Amino acid sequence: MARFYGRVGFGHTVEVRPGVMEDVITERSLYGDVLRPGRSFNEDGQVHRNTLTTNRISVLADDYASENVYAIRFVEWKGVLWYVTKVDEERPRLIFSLGEVYRGPTAASNAPDN
Repeated sequence: MARFYGRVGFGHTVEVRPGVMEDVITERSLYGDVLRPGRSFNEDGQVHRNTLTTNRISVLADDYASENVYAIRFVEWKGVLWYVTKVDEERPRLIFSLGEVYRGPTAASNAPDN
């Protein structure tokens, strides 16, 4: 079983201006194991196919991850951000099922412009 260490992104919807809601991402680095490595391609006739993964990653959850499991958006694995499509809670672990490449906001995109 391969070891895992990577960023996990948590999204919380907040009002950034009156009437404007955005996902603000908080990232945590967690340790764990890759349970099932693999990948597949979406063959639905698209010109640009979506890369999918069938990976499951088990992480040792810290207090923040356990309390915000509903807000998990992505996991970084092998340098790529992946959507978390399902989370199984098996305390003290969280098991993530991954799907497509994540293209949403990150903590870096939350940073104010200098």
